[in-house]
Amino acid sequence: MTKNITTQTLSRLPLYFNYLTSLPEDKKNGNISATAIAEALGLNDVQVRKDLASVSRGGRPKVGYSASELMGDIGKFLGFENHDGVVVAGMGNLGRAMLECDGFADYGFDILCGFDCDKQLVGTEINGRIIRDISEMTEFCRSNNIKIGIITVPEASAQEVCNKMAEAGIEYILNFAAVRLNAPEGVMVHNENISLTLAMLARCKFSEQ
Repeated sequence: MTKNITTQTLSRLPLYFNYLTSLPEDKKNGNISATAIAEALGLNDVQVRKDLASVSRGGRPKVGYSASELMGDIGKFLGFENHDGVVVAGMGNLGRAMLECDGFADYGFDILCGFDCDKQLVGTEINGRIIRDISEMTEFCRSNNIKIGIITVPEASAQEVCNKMAEAGIEYILNFAAVRLNAPEGVMVHNENISLTLAMLARCKFSEQ
């Protein structure tokens, strides 16, 4: 078992975790093979076997894995047992939806609050989470040791918010604004362009016809 795994393997591990958590209770308490997981997810069984071996030593020939132990190994590797605080900047529809969602906690993330510059929103709550003024970000994040931030502001404001997050000590940023951000060294930005993803899906659809 090694933690030096590829990005491709890392991207598949949540798929395995989600599948295992969806199993009926009786199957969670039993054994499951890499082949069964591969068939259920439409993946190559050799690849699945390699992926699982990179994070768990529990596999046995002709027996497979204890489903519950494998789920625990994957969750531990991905940090789902941790509880990392997260903040969201931008209380438009997407930002508000993230504060409404409690599902992030299942994966070790606690969305603590939202930030916005709209004075009418500041001080209000969404799902028990306070919306704070964007000017409070540095103090709040440093006081609560926040390392993860989500940007859901318009494109024109995204770089400024990215700068504020970096100043606040945030090291990992998930950016939903349709613009590439320039982050200082030591800050990782993942750009999630929903429109581009939809375009790629549509292209795949047309290429199959």
